[in-house]
Amino acid sequence: MQLIDQFNRKIDYIRVSVTDRCDFRCVYCMSEKMTFLPRSTVLSLEEIERVIKVFTELGVKKVRITGGEPLVRKDIDKLFKSIGRIDALDEITLTTNGSQLKSKSMMLKKAGVKRINISLDSLNPITFKKLTRTGDLQKVLDGIHAAIDVGFDKIKLNTVLMKNLNEEEIYSLVDYAIKYYLDISFIEEMPLGHTAYDRKSTSVNNDDILLKLKEKYLLSKSNISTSGPAEYFSIKNTQTKIGLISPHSHNFCENCNRVRISCKGELFLCLGHDTKIDLMPLIRSFPNNDEPLKEAILNSMSIKPKSHNFDLADAQPAVVRFMSHTGG
Repeated sequence: MQLIDQFNRKIDYIRVSVTDRCDFRCVYCMSEKMTFLPRSTVLSLEEIERVIKVFTELGVKKVRITGGEPLVRKDIDKLFKSIGRIDALDEITLTTNGSQLKSKSMMLKKAGVKRINISLDSLNPITFKKLTRTGDLQKVLDGIHAAIDVGFDKIKLNTVLMKNLNEEEIYSLVDYAIKYYLDISFIEEMPLGHTAYDRKSTSVNNDDILLKLKEKYLLSKSNISTSGPAEYFSIKNTQTKIGLISPHSHNFCENCNRVRISCKGELFLCLGHDTKIDLMPLIRSFPNNDEPLKEAILNSMSIKPKSHNFDLADAQPAVVRFMSHTGG
């Protein structure tokens, strides 16, 4: 069996949120005062492992573990070790804010995690605190260097630039990536949830970012071929690649190969829509029978949207739920 949606796109990649909780409160991702889900409404680690196994039986080859901040989930080590033993998975990756990497990097490497994406929006401690509200920059930098020392196949920084906040750090962030042989992606702010800032006034267009980058660096279009949303550029005489993820200025949905599972067991067919299937009742009503779960997942392919429709001119967010609810 294989997951093919109504637009003939092959779905072989899932992003799984293991928690909506986070030790940061990033201004573009969360409200300052968040109400998190009760534990009873969140999938157990064993249920998450089961969902991942079912998806691999339907042809999924890659899983990314997300949150919230996935590494704050209690006993998360057990999940990484268990899914690391699923032979059908070609790749296990992680998106993290880096706060726990100093203590978790070795465990992740031994469990089979090959690539890590680390959110880093500023190298200025004051700006970093303003953007994350609760984050400690030095703790994140220590985590990044712990991950470098462990030796993952690939470490990539993810940066959201915002006008009048961190937009001027574009060069310092790229120079940091070059210095430590990392890649970096600039992501246009996603219009999910009501946040502290008016996105029309803070959003930075990746076309403008590319123009600024070309003023300092010799860039060439990378020949990397992925089904992901990023457009990649190589920087001459470095090992660093720059990715531009542009949900506003350039729709990237035609080759979408992924779906997302929230920590509540909601199967979201698109980040930019509320279209979903609630898998938790099937998971808990049929603890020893995966067929109803498989049938629901297969049927969901008929309602996967063709594309998102992000529009910053709209006063309301494209989706009311916060980014932390669905996972990055």
